[in-house]
Amino acid sequence: MRILRPVQTFAIVVLVLALSACGFHLRNALSLPPDLGPVDVASSDPYSRLARSVERALAAAGAELADPDATDVAVLNIQSERWAALPASLDAQGRAQEYTLRYAVVFSMRDADGRDIVPQQAIELARDYLSPPTDSIGADSERELLSRELEREMTASIIRRIDAVFRNPQERARQ
Repeated sequence: MRILRPVQTFAIVVLVLALSACGFHLRNALSLPPDLGPVDVASSDPYSRLARSVERALAAAGAELADPDATDVAVLNIQSERWAALPASLDAQGRAQEYTLRYAVVFSMRDADGRDIVPQQAIELARDYLSPPTDSIGADSERELLSRELEREMTASIIRRIDAVFRNPQERARQ
């Protein structure tokens, strides 16, 4: 029994050292510079769920959201949102069995002086889902769940792109 304790202790120490050396670390919160000022999220669609979701994420990260009638604010502009459901596989009768749901967004961000902070870029996400033509009871609800998941992922992707620009000063200087 006494030999087992040092071996267990050694194994635990080796495991802890191996895990600390693997490079894993938790992602830090969004870092926005203090001189950015208030941020306005503008969208081509006045009822965009994505724009509201990005506003909530920015507020949760500590960004000050601009008043609707404020001037001299940084603007995150969501220029377009596109959804598409493309057939991915067909059955023997030529009916679609599986679809790929695609979500593409084009956005950019300018500071209060009109300079590009994040140049215009596109993000596209896709998920596959089954929709048998003979059993379509849950297909609509599955598609709705997938679209909500894609919106959450799109919000996180936009926030990560903004964060990357502010964390990497060389990237920002090149723009």
